[in-house]
Amino acid sequence: MSDVREVVRERYGRIAAEAPIEGCCGGGSSCGSTSSLDIGYSEAELSQLPEGANLGLGCGNPQGIAALSPGETVLDLGSGGGIDCFLAARQVGDSGWVIGVDMTPQMLARARANAAKSGVRNVEFRLGEIEHLPVADESIDVILSNCVVNLSPDKSTVFREAFRVLKPGGRLAISDMVAQGPLPAKLREDLDSYTGCIGGAAEISEVEKMLSGAGFVNVRITPKAASRDLVVSANIEARRP
Repeated sequence: MSDVREVVRERYGRIAAEAPIEGCCGGGSSCGSTSSLDIGYSEAELSQLPEGANLGLGCGNPQGIAALSPGETVLDLGSGGGIDCFLAARQVGDSGWVIGVDMTPQMLARARANAAKSGVRNVEFRLGEIEHLPVADESIDVILSNCVVNLSPDKSTVFREAFRVLKPGGRLAISDMVAQGPLPAKLREDLDSYTGCIGGAAEISEVEKMLSGAGFVNVRITPKAASRDLVVSANIEARRP
């Protein structure tokens, strides 16, 4: 597990230090898209972002299913350059708060610089792993994430941590890669496939089981489009009772 985590950290640290890119999960075709517009962001949303916040690393737009309201506290798992944090900050307004957590120092530096130059005051970025969130119990209304949980070698712990930090009635609204069937062992063991958002994708039934096992209810996993691909992008929703 530590080897996978370090390879992921190194790859995304390198991405953060380089010029912005477009395309899911580092520019590959794993999510079937070539731009942020293709995966669900609108031109209006993208125009609101600080330059450098959008690194093209997502596989969907979790804002589209989150139904954020003014005053809510939002947590973004694997916040990267801050794209979803900055969009969420606008939706929750001055009375709300947004926390981004990322394990890559280079990403945090980039996101914090983006926040400073854009003057966004209701967002903060914390260093941490999504398996060990630096967030208090029952303090979050909504959890977002975009093509990040599939990168974790311990997804069950991620979902237990998400449950811990959510308030009763809080909700999970993420976009991620899921498998529509068993992945070949060779693919799961290939680190390039793992860091490219393919090798670490769990089967839909496994994700449902992990979420239910963590205590979530109203679990719903919706692949974004009918596809024969083994690994596809999906919206994942659940609620803490």
